[in-house]
Amino acid sequence: MRKIFFPTPALLALLLVLFLPGISQTIDLKSFPTSSPANGIKIYRLNSDSFFGNKQQVAIAEIQKEALPLRQVSIAYSETLLKKTSTFAEEAGAMVALNGGFFDVEKGGSVAYLEADGKVVANTRLAKDKWGKTDSLLNGAVIVDMTGTLKLELAKPADFYAKSEHEKAVMVAGPMLLLEGKSLPLEKSAFVTNRHPRSCLCETNDNSILFIAIDGRSQASAGMTLVETQKFLLALKCTNAINLDGGGSTTLWVNDPVENKIINHPSDKTGERPVANILLIK
Repeated sequence: MRKIFFPTPALLALLLVLFLPGISQTIDLKSFPTSSPANGIKIYRLNSDSFFGNKQQVAIAEIQKEALPLRQVSIAYSETLLKKTSTFAEEAGAMVALNGGFFDVEKGGSVAYLEADGKVVANTRLAKDKWGKTDSLLNGAVIVDMTGTLKLELAKPADFYAKSEHEKAVMVAGPMLLLEGKSLPLEKSAFVTNRHPRSCLCETNDNSILFIAIDGRSQASAGMTLVETQKFLLALKCTNAINLDGGGSTTLWVNDPVENKIINHPSDKTGERPVANILLIK
C-alpha cells in the first residue's frame, strides 16, 4: 500500500510562501525551526528553491525589543584596520553581530557618517571619491539613543548628528528600504537592480528587531535585488528597514555553542570578509 505523506504545519506554511514566483504572503517566522542562544534572541534559517524563482538562503536573528533593556545595542568599529565581523564581535563580547556600513576596502574606515559614544568617527565621503556612495544610497541611519533604544530613520545632515546630544551612536547607511510599512523609491543602478548578497536591519510590527543576512553569488543562493529585498522584508512584517553593506561583507554571527557562530554563508572564496564596522547586541 502506498504511504500518503501529510506535510507538517510548518512545511505547509513554508510551501504557501516559497512556491510562488515572488512573495505576496506574509512569512511567519514562528513556523520555522528555531534556536535561542539567549533570552529574547531567536535564530532562524530560511531555505527555499523558489524565492523570486531562484534558490535562496537567508539567516535571521530576531531580537525582542522588550529584551533590549537587559542588553546593549552598539557599534564596533576601527578607523584604520579591517577586521572580520566575528573578530569584532568576539572582542566586544557580543551575543549577535551583523556587518555594518560601507567602508574603504583598501585603507579601512567608514565612507559614511559614523558616530559612536559621542565621537564622530567618520564623515561621509563624496560620491566622486573612491569608495564613495551616492546620496540616494546613503539616505538612511541606524540610531542608538541615550537610553539604548535602536531606531531606523531617514538620515539627517551630518551637522545635525554632530551637534545633537540625543544619540549614543549613529551609522549612516542605506538605502532606506521601508518606512512605516511602505517601500521607498530606489535609484536605478546595478547596485540596486542586480542580485547580490544583502545585509539588512529592520523593525517589525510585532516589536522585534531583525538582523538579516541574505546569501548570494552561489548555486545555493542567488541573492536578491533591492526591490526583491523590499518585498521579502514586507513579507517578514518589517515596518522600517535599511540596507547595509552587502556582497562579500554579508556576515551574521551568533555567540551560541550549538550554532556555528557564522550562521550564513559569506560569498567570498576566502570566506568571511574583513570590514570596518559592525552592529552588535551584547
